[in-house]
Amino acid sequence: MKNIKVLVLGFALLGTGLVFAQQSTAPGADQSTAVQAVDVGNKTCPVSGRPIGVMGPGVQVTYNGKTYHLCCGGCVAAFNSDPEKYSKIAEKA
Repeated sequence: MKNIKVLVLGFALLGTGLVFAQQSTAPGADQSTAVQAVDVGNKTCPVSGRPIGVMGPGVQVTYNGKTYHLCCGGCVAAFNSDPEKYSKIAEKA
């Protein structure tokens, strides 16, 4: 009977610890200074040159606090390989 009480108490403490662990933030993260990314609103994919939406719903990528629209998931790797180049293309359009 004593072993069952110890086991139940152990599970209760473990569950409480998991709840608090899920609610905590990463070390050094300050939620009050979180900044929303600004949508550039580009209608043409800076990687492929295609209009957003012709390859499906499109994909969004955030770089330097700005959200860029890409025509498909296949363009994400190219954008991430040189985001400075593609972000400039998107902002010119």
